[in-house]
Formats: sequence, structure tokens, C-alpha cells
Amino acid sequence: PAGDVPTEIREHEIVVTLGDRRWRIRGLARNLSYEQLRINLLVAFGERFHVDSLDLYSSRQRGSFLKQAATELQLKQEILAKDLGRVLLKLEEIQEERINRELQPEDTSVKLTEDEKKAALELLKDPGLLDRVTKDLSACGLVGEQTNKLVAYLATVSRKLTKPLGVMVQSSSAAGKSALMDAVLSFVPPEDRVQYSAMTGQSLFYMGETDLKHKVLAIAEEEGAERASYPLKLLQSEGELTIASTGKDPKTGRLNTHEYHVEGPTAILLTTTAIDLDEELLNRLVVLAVDESREQTEAIHRMQREDRTFEGLKRRLSRGAQRKLHQNAQRLLRPLDVVNPYSPMLTFLSSTTRTRRDHMKYHGLIETVALVHQHQRELRNGVIEGKRVDYIEVEISDIAMANRLASEVLGRTLDELPPQTKR
Repeated sequence: PAGDVPTEIREHEIVVTLGDRRWRIRGLARNLSYEQLRINLLVAFGERFHVDSLDLYSSRQRGSFLKQAATELQLKQEILAKDLGRVLLKLEEIQEERINRELQPEDTSVKLTEDEKKAALELLKDPGLLDRVTKDLSACGLVGEQTNKLVAYLATVSRKLTKPLGVMVQSSSAAGKSALMDAVLSFVPPEDRVQYSAMTGQSLFYMGETDLKHKVLAIAEEEGAERASYPLKLLQSEGELTIASTGKDPKTGRLNTHEYHVEGPTAILLTTTAIDLDEELLNRLVVLAVDESREQTEAIHRMQREDRTFEGLKRRLSRGAQRKLHQNAQRLLRPLDVVNPYSPMLTFLSSTTRTRRDHMKYHGLIETVALVHQHQRELRNGVIEGKRVDYIEVEISDIAMANRLASEVLGRTLDELPPQTKR
């Protein structure tokens, strides 16, 4: 039986020992289908050996290998043929285990200890939770930018809503847009963020079906996402991507149509130095203009100088613990529906058609503020079409916070002037 074969599995090779004959196999990991078993095979007897590359499922190649090996090793071909049969069965067993392991979805969930869970819940139940977020982001090196960092943080949390927020951080070069994005992303659990420097036009369509579900997709420069702007717009508006692509059937050689589906919802986070942006993409995102004032530059300089002191060293060393605390807190946030009982009483500017999308961003802000406070709210439930639905309700304080944020960040887009032009 294959299981009785003495086998040593190493990093790059497998060694099978049968009596005084040693068989070494390389390249098995490249075989990820059951239709082929192409390997590099060496058989040794004493100081004599024979090595060749072959497909073990080809009887002609097996016969040629055995004939030459028998000559090189000066052994009977029948002995080697019996050995090779046992080696083949053993390799099939190892290959099946590897293929099954590759097909298993990777468990990216992180198990929190009781102490970690207690600390994270304590943070989430803090009445001044959002003030704590901005304070901790400042402690992690992000100076000023109170509104920007809070809106960016809320956008990352909105990935747990059915309609997440998207954010574009806009500034001139070296003004701090990457620092803002990196600081906010450091509070997102690593398993919930997907970060790239650039993307090709079709790359998003071919991601795994659930690779972006309830995740943050961050692209360092909008120019790096220019070719992918169409799928990004679809992902933000529709919450999913679907593409039909033509490919060749490996068995028949005929062309077939394959459908690829990528599920959302996904929160999108981009940065850019450009003044003229893709209007269609811009309409779907909240635009944050980095503070480029002299006062902000002086504040950054002070922080950079303080970071060189002993107190600064202590702060830098404590940042890892703060980031981990916020990551654990986000892990404890559930994707929940949010109901706003005050929604019919709210109003919004309606002078231009673009405010139809800005109106949705405004409500997205309200719902995200409520969502991040879910551990301070009563969990309600109802039955819709025979299914139980869990939800939380918006409170007046959530609307007040969203109003304060919206008046600053949405006001920048309603007048259609880039920040640089207004300055």
C-alpha cells in the first residue's frame, strides 16, 4: 500500500527509500490537477543513479525511464518497475492532499484572548469613542487633520455596511496624504484590508469571489488606479463585479465563456496629487483635502522634533499596542443593518443633480457613526419575508456628528472647486 512506503517530505523534494534503492522526486508541487504528474525523478543504487524529467501518467515515458535506469544501475527492470509503481501511488496520495489543502478556503479569522476582547469592548463602549479614535490617531503620529482622519476612519468601518463609503485623499506632493491613509489603515485588521500601489484595468474582475467582501481596498495613488477606474466605479455603486471572459477548455481545446464574480461590499480608499479627477469616480467618493497650511506644517515639524526625544521614543514604542487595540475593536464590529427613524425629517441641498449622490454619502456617514457605536446600542430584530433581521437604530447624536463632518467634507464637493483653486 502507498501508506507503507518510507517517505521523507522536504521543502523542495520528496525522498522514497525502498530497500537499497533511493528515489528522489522534485516538482510535484507544480502539479495542481489530477490529469498530469510531471516531475523530475532520480533513482539511485549505491553510487550509480539515473535522473530524468517525465510525466508518470505516460506509459511510454515510464518505459523509457525504466529501461535506461536498469542499464545505468545494473538492476533488473522488473525490480525498478515494481518500485516505480509504489512511488507513483505514494505521489498520488501526496498530490491529492496538497490539492485538497489548496482548495480549502483560508481561515483568516483571528482569535482574541479574553483580555484582548475585554480591552476592545471597553473601547467600543466608551461614550467618547470617536474622540478616542482621533486622539489615538494623533498619538500614532498623525498631526491635526481632525475631520479628515475621522471621516477616513469611518469610511474604513463602513465596509461592514451594505453601501460603504469611498474616500479620495487629495493634496499636493509631500503634503501628507499617504501619512493619513497609512495611519487610518493601521487601525484596520490586516485580514480586512487589501492594499496596492497600482492596478491594471481587468485585475479587480479576476480576484477571488470573496476577496473584497467587507474589506478595505486601498490604492496608494489615483494614477495607479486610473486604468481600473471603471471597475472601481462599479464596485462602489453596485457593490459587486461580474465579467464574462473567453478561455480555452484544457480538455477539449474549445473556447468557452467563463463568468467571474467578485462580491462586495468594499470600502475604497485612494490618494492623489491630481487636480483634475475622473468626474464619474469623484461623484462616488468623499473627497478629503489635506491641510496644507503653514500652521499644520509647523505642527508636523514639532512632532518630528519631539519624536527624536526619549519621550518620543516611548510614544513610538507604544503605537503598536494602540494599533492592535483598535484592530481588535474593529474585529468585534458586526456587519449590521442600520435603520434611521429620523430620516424623513432630514433635508439636503437639491440645487444640482450631483447632490443625489452626495445625499447618499451624507446618509452613509450617519449610518457608519451608528454602526461604530453598535456596542452602545440596543440590538433590535424583526422578520422580513420570513427571515430574521438584526439591526440597530440611529440616534440624534449620530446625526449631529454626521452633520458636523458633512458640513466640512461634503461642502468641498458641492461647490465643484478643487481645494488648490479655492486657496
